[in-house]
Amino acid sequence: MIFDVKPAVVGHRGFGSGAARGYRENSLESFHAAVAGGATWVELDVRRSSDDELVVWHDPSTPDGLPVITRTARQLAADGIVTLGEVLAALPAGVGVNMDVKTVLDDARDSDGRRTHALVAGALGVQKGTRPLLVSSFDPSVPLSLRDRTALAGEVGLGLITSQTLPPEHGIAAAVNLGLDAACVYVGSLGLDGGGAARAIEVAHRAGLEVMTWTATPSEAVRAAAAGIDAVCVDDIAGTVAALASPG
Repeated sequence: MIFDVKPAVVGHRGFGSGAARGYRENSLESFHAAVAGGATWVELDVRRSSDDELVVWHDPSTPDGLPVITRTARQLAADGIVTLGEVLAALPAGVGVNMDVKTVLDDARDSDGRRTHALVAGALGVQKGTRPLLVSSFDPSVPLSLRDRTALAGEVGLGLITSQTLPPEHGIAAAVNLGLDAACVYVGSLGLDGGGAARAIEVAHRAGLEVMTWTATPSEAVRAAAAGIDAVCVDDIAGTVAALASPG
């Protein structure tokens, strides 16, 4: 089981995407604010630097428009981009971490040991057992590669992120058939306005799969919870926590 308290509230890129709430996404300050606001998990984006460090950044380019893959971790630090190791060291041990792994074109040509998959596997080898962990990606080769590493089997949750246009019946079936632990389904495709969400989640659960949805508003989180969702990845942590705690 990945999420022991359900639905888990997962802070999207920390305290929320962008910087509208006063904290830049994927920053240490944003992750600390998410935990203080009531999130039991945080979601972060992982990609590799030119010197094979894992850094926490969503976009393929820096704020200055330079490709992250062409910059060293030290150069990226000058732009305020932190490493995965720094984030994991700073977070309280009980906080779960969902890593959204971003692969790059260079993974198609570089040696296996330099590819994003291998770097993530190395980091997980150090971190497994220290906190709840879920690794997910739009690229199914990431969880598949990690699934086949016996040292990680059963120690780290593995999930498939579905696109905004992929219906949950396809994404959930794909995650099950890939032998994964979770499907991370876009909230707009989940079918919260009808009975589709509850049925899809029920089928997933019967198949041994947990389901997280992204990125839900507080009202969507309440409806997803009623449908049986295991986790909600959200930008509005305080609003979501309050909505889920409301008796009505």
